[in-house]
Amino acid sequence: MPLPPIFKPLIDFALPPRCPVCGVTVEADNRFCLSCWQQLDFLVKPWCAACGLPLAFDGPEVSLCVKCLIEPPVHDGVRSVVRYNDLSSLIAMRLKYGTRLGLAKLIAEHLQKFVRESSDNAIIVPVPLHRSRLWRRGFNQSVLIGRELSRSSGIGMNYNVICRRKATPPLRGMTGKQRRRTVEAAFTLGDNLGAAISGKSVLLVDDVYTSGSTSSACARLLKKAGAKQVLVFCWARVISEAENG
Repeated sequence: MPLPPIFKPLIDFALPPRCPVCGVTVEADNRFCLSCWQQLDFLVKPWCAACGLPLAFDGPEVSLCVKCLIEPPVHDGVRSVVRYNDLSSLIAMRLKYGTRLGLAKLIAEHLQKFVRESSDNAIIVPVPLHRSRLWRRGFNQSVLIGRELSRSSGIGMNYNVICRRKATPPLRGMTGKQRRRTVEAAFTLGDNLGAAISGKSVLLVDDVYTSGSTSSACARLLKKAGAKQVLVFCWARVISEAENG
Protein backbone atom coordinates (compact mmCIF):
# COMPACT_ATOMS: atom_id res chain seq x y z
CA MET A 1 0.00 0.00 0.00
CA PRO A 2 1.46 3.42 -0.95
CA LEU A 3 2.40 5.81 1.84
CA PRO A 4 0.16 8.86 2.41
CA PRO A 5 1.31 12.02 0.55
CA ILE A 6 2.11 13.67 3.87
CA PHE A 7 5.22 11.48 4.14
CA LYS A 8 6.61 12.34 0.70
CA PRO A 9 8.66 15.41 1.78
CA LEU A 10 10.30 13.32 4.51
CA ILE A 11 11.10 10.49 2.10
CA ASP A 12 12.47 12.93 -0.51
CA PHE A 13 14.71 14.45 2.15
CA ALA A 14 16.05 11.08 3.29
CA LEU A 15 16.12 9.45 -0.15
CA PRO A 16 16.08 12.22 -2.77
CA PRO A 17 15.32 11.31 -6.41
CA ARG A 18 18.49 10.68 -8.37
CA CYS A 19 19.44 10.56 -12.03
CA PRO A 20 19.27 6.89 -13.11
CA VAL A 21 22.57 7.24 -15.00
CA CYS A 22 24.99 9.29 -12.90
CA GLY A 23 23.18 9.40 -9.54
CA VAL A 24 23.09 13.15 -8.96
CA THR A 25 20.00 14.56 -7.22
CA VAL A 26 17.15 15.53 -9.58
CA GLU A 27 13.73 17.14 -9.11
CA ALA A 28 11.60 13.98 -9.41
CA ASP A 29 11.73 10.20 -9.77
CA ASN A 30 12.57 8.77 -13.20
CA ARG A 31 14.15 12.00 -14.40
CA PHE A 32 17.59 12.52 -15.92
CA CYS A 33 19.95 15.31 -14.93
CA LEU A 34 20.54 17.91 -17.63
CA SER A 35 24.01 16.58 -18.50
CA CYS A 36 22.84 12.99 -19.03
CA TRP A 37 19.69 14.14 -20.86
CA GLN A 38 21.82 16.06 -23.36
CA GLN A 39 23.99 12.98 -23.96
CA LEU A 40 21.04 10.72 -24.77
CA ASP A 41 20.30 10.55 -28.49
CA PHE A 42 16.48 10.58 -28.62
CA LEU A 43 15.09 9.19 -31.87
CA VAL A 44 12.55 11.42 -33.60
CA LYS A 45 11.06 11.85 -37.05
CA PRO A 46 11.85 11.74 -39.91
CA TRP A 47 12.15 7.97 -39.84
CA CYS A 48 11.51 5.06 -42.20
CA ALA A 49 7.79 4.38 -42.47
CA ALA A 50 8.42 0.61 -42.39
CA CYS A 51 11.09 0.07 -39.73
CA GLY A 52 11.42 3.39 -37.90
CA LEU A 53 15.11 3.89 -38.72
CA PRO A 54 15.93 7.63 -38.48
CA LEU A 55 16.37 9.26 -41.88
CA ALA A 56 18.73 12.10 -42.69
CA PHE A 57 16.12 14.13 -44.57
CA ASP A 58 12.40 14.67 -44.23
CA GLY A 59 10.22 13.46 -47.06
CA PRO A 60 6.82 11.96 -47.86
CA GLU A 61 4.94 10.09 -45.14
CA VAL A 62 5.87 6.79 -46.82
CA SER A 63 9.63 7.39 -47.02
CA LEU A 64 11.54 4.11 -46.72
CA CYS A 65 15.15 3.32 -45.91
CA VAL A 66 17.21 1.36 -48.46
CA LYS A 67 16.98 -1.90 -46.48
CA CYS A 68 13.16 -1.78 -46.34
CA LEU A 69 12.93 -0.93 -50.04
CA ILE A 70 14.85 -4.12 -50.80
CA GLU A 71 13.26 -6.33 -48.12
CA PRO A 72 10.17 -4.97 -46.33
CA PRO A 73 10.03 -6.05 -42.65
CA VAL A 74 7.43 -8.40 -41.21
CA HIS A 75 6.47 -5.92 -38.50
CA ASP A 76 4.89 -2.51 -39.02
CA GLY A 77 7.55 -0.34 -37.42
CA VAL A 78 10.06 -0.04 -34.60
CA ARG A 79 9.52 2.67 -32.02
CA SER A 80 12.67 3.20 -29.98
CA VAL A 81 13.13 5.95 -27.43
CA VAL A 82 16.89 6.40 -27.89
CA ARG A 83 19.87 5.26 -29.92
CA TYR A 84 21.87 2.53 -28.17
CA ASN A 85 25.15 3.97 -26.89
CA ASP A 86 27.34 3.79 -23.78
CA LEU A 87 24.95 5.96 -21.77
CA SER A 88 21.59 4.55 -22.84
CA SER A 89 22.90 0.99 -22.47
CA LEU A 90 23.35 1.60 -18.72
CA ILE A 91 19.57 1.93 -18.33
CA ALA A 92 18.98 -1.35 -20.17
CA MET A 93 21.72 -3.22 -18.30
CA ARG A 94 20.67 -2.01 -14.84
CA LEU A 95 17.12 -3.15 -15.51
CA LYS A 96 18.13 -6.41 -17.21
CA TYR A 97 20.43 -7.59 -14.47
CA GLY A 98 18.19 -6.61 -11.61
CA THR A 99 19.97 -3.73 -9.96
CA ARG A 100 17.27 -1.15 -10.81
CA LEU A 101 13.92 -2.80 -11.55
CA GLY A 102 12.17 0.57 -11.17
CA LEU A 103 13.70 1.64 -14.49
CA ALA A 104 10.92 -0.31 -16.23
CA LYS A 105 8.59 2.54 -15.27
CA LEU A 106 10.96 5.15 -16.71
CA ILE A 107 11.13 3.28 -20.01
CA ALA A 108 7.36 2.83 -20.13
CA GLU A 109 6.82 6.56 -19.54
CA HIS A 110 8.91 7.31 -22.64
CA LEU A 111 7.19 4.62 -24.72
CA GLN A 112 3.78 6.06 -23.87
CA LYS A 113 4.07 8.67 -26.64
CA PHE A 114 4.07 5.93 -29.30
CA VAL A 115 0.84 4.28 -28.11
CA ARG A 116 -1.35 6.60 -30.21
CA GLU A 117 0.00 4.92 -33.37
CA SER A 118 -1.81 1.70 -32.46
CA SER A 119 -5.50 1.06 -33.05
CA ASP A 120 -8.11 1.09 -30.28
CA ASN A 121 -8.13 -2.71 -30.34
CA ALA A 122 -4.58 -3.14 -29.02
CA ILE A 123 -2.74 -5.61 -26.81
CA ILE A 124 0.75 -5.54 -25.26
CA VAL A 125 2.88 -8.66 -25.80
CA PRO A 126 6.37 -8.81 -24.24
CA VAL A 127 9.18 -10.73 -25.96
CA PRO A 128 9.58 -13.90 -23.85
CA LEU A 129 12.66 -15.37 -22.19
CA HIS A 130 13.46 -19.06 -22.23
CA ARG A 131 12.51 -20.68 -18.91
CA SER A 132 16.15 -21.48 -18.06
CA ARG A 133 17.13 -17.81 -18.30
CA LEU A 134 13.97 -16.78 -16.48
CA TRP A 135 14.80 -19.10 -13.60
CA ARG A 136 18.34 -17.70 -13.34
CA ARG A 137 17.32 -14.06 -13.57
CA GLY A 138 14.01 -14.30 -11.72
CA PHE A 139 12.14 -11.92 -14.04
CA ASN A 140 11.71 -10.88 -17.65
CA GLN A 141 12.63 -7.22 -18.18
CA SER A 142 10.27 -7.00 -21.17
CA VAL A 143 7.36 -8.12 -18.97
CA LEU A 144 8.26 -5.43 -16.41
CA ILE A 145 8.27 -2.73 -19.11
CA GLY A 146 5.05 -4.08 -20.62
CA ARG A 147 3.31 -4.13 -17.24
CA GLU A 148 4.18 -0.48 -16.58
CA LEU A 149 3.08 0.50 -20.10
CA SER A 150 -0.18 -1.36 -19.54
CA ARG A 151 -0.79 0.55 -16.32
CA SER A 152 -0.12 3.94 -17.87
CA SER A 153 -1.96 3.34 -21.17
CA GLY A 154 -4.85 1.14 -20.04
CA ILE A 155 -3.98 -1.40 -22.76
CA GLY A 156 -4.14 -5.01 -21.61
CA MET A 157 -1.02 -7.20 -21.59
CA ASN A 158 -0.76 -10.95 -22.20
CA TYR A 159 2.68 -12.46 -21.59
CA ASN A 160 1.60 -15.97 -22.61
CA VAL A 161 0.92 -15.21 -26.28
CA ILE A 162 4.45 -16.13 -27.42
CA CYS A 163 6.57 -18.84 -25.78
CA ARG A 164 10.32 -19.28 -26.11
CA ARG A 165 10.61 -23.04 -26.45
CA LYS A 166 14.30 -23.12 -27.23
CA ALA A 167 17.27 -21.29 -25.69
CA THR A 168 19.37 -19.57 -28.36
CA PRO A 169 23.14 -18.98 -28.37
CA PRO A 170 24.48 -15.41 -28.56
CA LEU A 171 23.70 -13.98 -32.00
CA ARG A 172 26.74 -11.72 -32.11
CA GLY A 173 29.04 -12.64 -34.99
CA MET A 174 26.34 -14.47 -36.97
CA THR A 175 25.28 -13.42 -40.45
CA GLY A 176 21.74 -12.16 -40.96
CA LYS A 177 20.70 -15.49 -42.44
CA GLN A 178 22.20 -17.42 -39.50
CA ARG A 179 20.43 -15.14 -37.01
CA ARG A 180 17.05 -15.67 -38.69
CA ARG A 181 17.48 -19.42 -38.82
CA THR A 182 18.51 -19.53 -35.16
CA VAL A 183 15.61 -17.52 -33.78
CA GLU A 184 12.84 -18.78 -36.08
CA ALA A 185 12.81 -22.14 -34.32
CA ALA A 186 12.98 -20.60 -30.85
CA PHE A 187 9.45 -19.18 -30.63
CA THR A 188 5.96 -20.58 -30.78
CA LEU A 189 2.46 -19.32 -30.03
CA GLY A 190 0.94 -20.27 -26.70
CA ASP A 191 -1.78 -22.90 -26.73
CA ASN A 192 -5.14 -21.66 -28.01
CA LEU A 193 -4.05 -18.02 -27.90
CA GLY A 194 -4.58 -17.14 -31.56
CA ALA A 195 -8.00 -15.68 -30.73
CA ALA A 196 -6.39 -13.34 -28.21
CA ILE A 197 -4.57 -11.42 -30.96
CA SER A 198 -6.67 -11.96 -34.07
CA GLY A 199 -7.52 -8.58 -35.62
CA LYS A 200 -5.62 -6.65 -32.95
CA SER A 201 -2.80 -4.14 -32.97
CA VAL A 202 0.07 -5.78 -31.07
CA LEU A 203 2.64 -3.72 -29.19
CA LEU A 204 5.60 -6.10 -29.05
CA VAL A 205 7.73 -4.90 -26.12
CA ASP A 206 11.47 -5.49 -25.68
CA ASP A 207 14.31 -3.63 -24.00
CA VAL A 208 16.82 -3.32 -26.87
CA TYR A 209 16.42 -3.75 -30.64
CA THR A 210 19.66 -5.06 -32.09
CA SER A 211 19.48 -6.81 -35.47
CA GLY A 212 15.70 -7.25 -35.54
CA SER A 213 15.91 -11.05 -35.85
CA THR A 214 14.04 -11.72 -32.60
CA SER A 215 11.36 -9.11 -33.25
CA SER A 216 10.84 -10.37 -36.80
CA ALA A 217 10.44 -13.97 -35.63
CA CYS A 218 7.83 -12.90 -33.08
CA ALA A 219 6.07 -10.60 -35.56
CA ARG A 220 5.85 -13.39 -38.12
CA LEU A 221 4.07 -15.63 -35.61
CA LEU A 222 1.71 -12.82 -34.57
CA LYS A 223 0.82 -11.99 -38.17
CA LYS A 224 0.16 -15.66 -38.97
CA ALA A 225 -2.17 -15.77 -35.98
CA GLY A 226 -4.15 -12.85 -37.40
CA ALA A 227 -2.62 -9.73 -35.83
CA LYS A 228 -3.66 -6.67 -37.82
CA GLN A 229 -0.55 -4.68 -36.91
CA VAL A 230 2.69 -5.37 -35.01
CA LEU A 231 4.64 -2.41 -33.66
CA VAL A 232 7.92 -3.08 -31.86
CA PHE A 233 8.37 -0.91 -28.75
CA CYS A 234 11.79 -0.74 -27.09
CA TRP A 235 13.99 1.52 -25.01
CA ALA A 236 17.08 1.60 -27.26
CA ARG A 237 17.97 0.70 -30.81
CA VAL A 238 21.37 -0.31 -32.13
CA ILE A 239 22.13 1.67 -35.30
CA SER A 240 25.14 0.49 -37.28
CA GLU A 241 27.54 2.69 -39.20
CA ALA A 242 26.00 1.47 -42.46
CA GLU A 243 22.50 2.40 -41.24
CA ASN A 244 23.85 5.76 -40.13
CA GLY A 245 24.33 6.59 -43.78
